Amino acid sequence: MKSLNPSRIAPPFARYAHGVEIPAGHRFVRTSGQLGQQADGQVPDGAEAQARVCFGNIDAILAQAGMSAADVFHVSAFVTDREHMLGYMTARDAYVSDRVALPTSTLMIVSGFTRPEFVVEVEVWAAAP
Repeated sequence: MKSLNPSRIAPPFARYAHGVEIPAGHRFVRTSGQLGQQADGQVPDGAEAQARVCFGNIDAILAQAGMSAADVFHVSAFVTDREHMLGYMTARDAYVSDRVALPTSTLMIVSGFTRPEFVVEVEVWAAAP
């Protein structure tokens, strides 16, 4: 996959690409939004901890399809307040830290999720040959 960041527009605000080109012949996986709930039902406090759980859940889904974080080409995330953006972005940046071709990224502030302890939700698109 190839990151697309045209020089005639402002660079991305953070560690993501404005666009991604997927080569022909790839198969796709899209995850549902993952909340920061661990397998035992526990929900850690804070956006960064919850986002790390979200990305761990995503890794498990991708692994079942024979994919990994390296195959992610888009990340959508939702936080319940601006105060949670930094924690989420720290976890996201760690998730893509070893990437050369960065995924695209969307981050939205929403009014809430199904339970008040959830402050982050993350979903991804991935593609692999």
